[in-house]
Amino acid sequence: MKRVPLLIVGGALLAASAPTSAGTVTITVTDLRNTKGVVLACMTTKEDIFPRCRRDPNSHRTKVKAANTITIRFEDVEPGEYAIALLHDENDDGKANRVLGMAPKEGYGFSRDAPVRMSPPDWEDAVFSVGPASQNVKIKMRYFL
Repeated sequence: MKRVPLLIVGGALLAASAPTSAGTVTITVTDLRNTKGVVLACMTTKEDIFPRCRRDPNSHRTKVKAANTITIRFEDVEPGEYAIALLHDENDDGKANRVLGMAPKEGYGFSRDAPVRMSPPDWEDAVFSVGPASQNVKIKMRYFL
C-alpha cells in the first residue's frame, strides 16, 4: 500500500475549504452644497432594484452626518458586481424629496459618476467590479436645483 503524505492531503482539504476573500470599499463623497442633514449610502449587487437598494437585505448601507467631504467604508465586501447610490438628505427625513413630484430637491450621486437624465442611471452606467483587494471610489454629489 502506497502512503500519501499527510501534508499534501491536509493542504488540499484546507485549500478547498478556504473562504472567498472579502475586501473594503472606501467611498469619498465630495461637492456637498452644505453640511445640513445626512448622507444615505447604499451599495448593492441587485440590478433589478438599483438604485433603491433598501429592498436588498444583503446590501451595504449606512447613514453619516453631512460634511464638506465624507469618507464611507464598507467592510467585508464579497467580490462581485456592485453599484452605489447616495442621497444628501438635507432635512434628514429618510427620503428623496422632490420639487413638483418630479425633479430631485436634494443631492444625489452614483458610482462611476453615472449620468442622471430624466430618471436614475441605468445599472450598466453605475456598476463596478469589487475584487478581494480594498478599493477606493470617488463620488461627486450633484444637485438638480
